[in-house]
Amino acid sequence: MTTWDILLWVAFPYVAMAVFVVGHILRYRFDQFGWTSRSSQTYENRLLRWGSPMFHYGILMVFGGHVVGLLVPKEWLEFVGVTEHWYHLGATWLGSVAALLTIAGIVLLMIRRRLTPRVMLATTVMDKTMYALLAAVIVFGTVATVMYQVLGAGYEYRGTISPWIRGLLIGQPDPSLMANVPFFFQLHVLSATTLFLLWPFTRLVHVFSAPLGYLWRPYIVYRSRDARNVGTGSRKPRRGWEKSERPTPDRERVPR
Repeated sequence: MTTWDILLWVAFPYVAMAVFVVGHILRYRFDQFGWTSRSSQTYENRLLRWGSPMFHYGILMVFGGHVVGLLVPKEWLEFVGVTEHWYHLGATWLGSVAALLTIAGIVLLMIRRRLTPRVMLATTVMDKTMYALLAAVIVFGTVATVMYQVLGAGYEYRGTISPWIRGLLIGQPDPSLMANVPFFFQLHVLSATTLFLLWPFTRLVHVFSAPLGYLWRPYIVYRSRDARNVGTGSRKPRRGWEKSERPTPDRERVPR
């Protein structure tokens, strides 16, 4: 191990984790009005209607695959019957589909943001940085998967990257696990860590504001006031325009 290994695979991840947690707390505490996705749907909807679902469904699939592959130990999956062969088969091909969806979605969103003048005017420097980091994370991960998992003999990241991440989470980091990881996997990890570092300062905070309340919120009942519902209203509906009375201010009698 070298000093760079300790800086890259111990110090940098812990700094990113601390900024991620504290940054979200401070952002919510002092910038609740800015806690939003800053939607630009009113400026352009045609490309957004295709790009946004593709990106979001794709990234959710990618996130689920990473949770299983990185946080669930290999022995646990084998205990429930998921062998090495079936795991890599599913991770490679399902992961490829998820990557294609995510890439197509983010490409459409970036084209939309660049070619639509009103959307481009509403794009901040942090938005551009966020898109660049998202693209880097996706591209590096896809290149690593294609090179080693699809076209190559395969790389057993569950023996290196996965225990390294779990070691960070339980406070027992082992940077030696990342020392000989293939280059594009390292770039994928470092770019993802940088994205988590900047996450609290971008529009990505809206991830933690999912409208889960809609699942159990009671229905809102609307009643029309037409002739069929005369008995349900306060009075019988009238035809035509109704006169409105101009309010007159109360006059106070001032003694002379």
